[in-house]
Amino acid sequence: MELLKRRILQDGRCFEGGILKVDSFINHQMDPGLMKAIAVEFVRRFASENVNKVMTIEASGIAPAIMVGFLLDLPVVFAKKKRPKTMENMLATTIHSFTKDRDYEVCLSRDFLTPADRVLFIDDFLAYGNAAIGAAELIRTAGATLCGMGFIIEKAFQDGGRRLRERGIRVESLAVIESLDHCQIRFAR
Repeated sequence: MELLKRRILQDGRCFEGGILKVDSFINHQMDPGLMKAIAVEFVRRFASENVNKVMTIEASGIAPAIMVGFLLDLPVVFAKKKRPKTMENMLATTIHSFTKDRDYEVCLSRDFLTPADRVLFIDDFLAYGNAAIGAAELIRTAGATLCGMGFIIEKAFQDGGRRLRERGIRVESLAVIESLDHCQIRFAR
């Protein structure tokens, strides 16, 4: 997606250790026009999957997931990072966060993810794949069907895409970054 790649080069900021900040237009301050274009592309790529629910994990995946859900006229469910006292019929799994370097539990209610659901998972980044694997585990435990996973940005050098694809999961990433060596953003061809 050329529009996204141009925006990453224009406004993304790179830091040592493979860190790419896109907080000025994707995951802190958001550009609604860009988010709509991202959602349109996800809808195009997953058009044949017959999904009936969109899922993400809070917080950065919520905006693109909502846009996809809006375009498809489907409900969007997000796994929460804090266990609500009022949640019933809870499903939970533990995920290791690369960004925060800690483990956390994500949960959602079985009331909103059932065996009848055909799920499209949407998130902002795919790095090591821990959050995505945790989401896939929640979907599997609920008895739902994972139709595919869409990521705005995939860091191919951090192996998450390979891990997911080896599990037979369809992965669609709109911008695939091959390297951030020397704080230079290099996209895969």
